[in-house]
Order: sequence, then C-alpha cells, then structure tokens
Amino acid sequence: MTSAPVRERTAQQRPPRLAVGLALGAAAVVALFLIDALAPALFPDSLPTRAQDGLTLALSVLIESLPFVVLGVLLSIAVQVWVPAHVIERVLPRRGWARRAVLSLLGMLIPVCECGNVPFARGLLMRGLTPADALTFLVAAPIVNPIVILTTHQAFGWDGGILVARLLGGYLIANLIGWLYSRHPDPELILTDRFRETCEVVAGEQGDRARRSLAQFVVELRAVMPALVIGSALAGAVQVLIPRSVLVAVGSNPVLSIVAMMLLAMTVAICSNVDSFFALSFASTFSSGSLVAFLLVGPLVDVKMLALMRTTFTGRVLAGIVAVVLLSAFVIGVGVNLLA
Repeated sequence: MTSAPVRERTAQQRPPRLAVGLALGAAAVVALFLIDALAPALFPDSLPTRAQDGLTLALSVLIESLPFVVLGVLLSIAVQVWVPAHVIERVLPRRGWARRAVLSLLGMLIPVCECGNVPFARGLLMRGLTPADALTFLVAAPIVNPIVILTTHQAFGWDGGILVARLLGGYLIANLIGWLYSRHPDPELILTDRFRETCEVVAGEQGDRARRSLAQFVVELRAVMPALVIGSALAGAVQVLIPRSVLVAVGSNPVLSIVAMMLLAMTVAICSNVDSFFALSFASTFSSGSLVAFLLVGPLVDVKMLALMRTTFTGRVLAGIVAVVLLSAFVIGVGVNLLA
C-alpha cells in the first residue's frame, strides 16, 4: 500500500471538494445563461422552469439511490467484518476466468441497484479480491439483479429479444472488462490512492465487531455520499441542458438511434431497477437495438455511477470501462437490429 510521504503528497495535490463542487455549479449556471442568450428557441420552457426541473430531477435521483447505497454499505460491512476471509476463498473457484464467471452472477443473489453495488464491491476488494474480480461483479450485478430481470420482463416480455440481449450482453461485457483488467501489469494502479489509504485504515481497526462495523459504516458513507450527491446533480443538470427533441429526431435511424439512446442512458441516471419502464416510453420511436443499448449503458456508466466508481478506481480505468461498454453496447444494439 502507499507510504506516509506518498499519502501526504497526494493529499496536497488533491483539490478541495468544496472548490470542485462550486466550480461545477458555476459552470452549469453559466451554461444555462449562455444557452438562453445564444439559442433562445432551443428550449420551450423558461430558464427558471428548467432550473427547477433540474433541481427536482437531481433530488429524485438522490432520494431514489440513497436507500440502495445504505443497503450496499451494510452488505459491504457484512463481507468485511462478519464473513471470515477463508469462507470467500473456499467458495470461489481458483482459476481467474472461472472466479470472474461466478462473481458476475453474484448479483442474482443481491437485490441492490448499481449505486449499492459500489460499496459492496469495495468490501470485496478489502477482503482480498483482485480489482479485476471486483470490476466483473460491479459491471454485471446491476443487470443480472433479480429485480432488474423482473422489471425488464414486465416492460418488454420476450418481444424483440430485449430481455435476453440485456442479460447476455451485460454478462459478456462484465467478463470482457474483468479479463482485460486481469492482464494489468500492476493491479494496484487500478485503484485510487484514497481507496488504498482507506484499506490501510480499515486493516488497522481494532476492537470488537460492533465497533468495527460502526467505524466502517462511517468510512464508507463518507467515501460514497459526496460522489452520489455530485453524480445526482450532474444527472439533473444534463437533462435540462440537452433538448429531448434532438434525441427524438434521430430515433428512426437504425445507427444514430443507438448512439442517441446510449448518450441518453449516460445522462438520465435512472436506477436500473426501473429503467426498463423509462425505455418503454421510447419503444414506438426507437429501434429494439437502441433500447437494448440504453438498458446496457445506463446501469454501467451513467454519470452517477461513474462518480461513485471514481471513489475506488482511477480516471484512466473509468475511461477504459466507458470505451468498452459503449463499443460493446453499440455492437450488440446493431446485432439486435439486424436480427429483429
């Protein structure tokens, strides 16, 4: 893990969170005024109305996600404090590809959306799993979640192969990402310095399990809550900055519709447990392949999820994950359109 001088240097280089938040907020306000001044016909609603809508959307994303984050933190504590490490080692296969194949199905046992999976994956990392293993679980879990499977079936049934394409596509993307990062020459560089510092703090905790559980609860909430707030604010801001009419205009194009729905999925940041019903509202305008792309991209790399993942993984790693997810979802979406 990192030494004390490295931690001190990292802390000095890390910009204050308050300054970053204020800068993002100021940029969003400036963007709203510029759009109103330069392109007044772009949005039918007034600026105060759009600002209120953005705040409402941000709060709804935050309130919707918070219970799952807390549940994920509790599951993380259970893994870190209450489950012996040898139990995890004994249950999982030793071969890397087989272990990742099992971990990518673990989400079927955990009814938590993508927000709650981040603290749970952090707990797996702290108990000795490799970053590649944790990433495989993290990418697959929001899609193979039992609630997500049920809601996707409720929305689309078996029509168009959307449910099957989502499940198989999510499983394949997760294992592809896990395989790619399992070949990293130095796995520790996948993780942020801040998370490695947290691992050292957790490893040094003393006392009974109740005291350690409480300490870990505070540590995890302090790590993920700022990211959740920032991600929710970004999701609300982006939704009022991008005209929905632009997306609908390209819905009939078999290729552009996929790109448009992937971009929409990254910005609206809807919980994977209910995103199928949101996608259903576009079913009469957009192709089946574009809907599948939306259902794959949203739970994995929307702005809220990226903000949460940034608490654990470096920006370079997140950029690689986004590239793999977008390219894979595009290919799968085109394939579904060709077969439909």
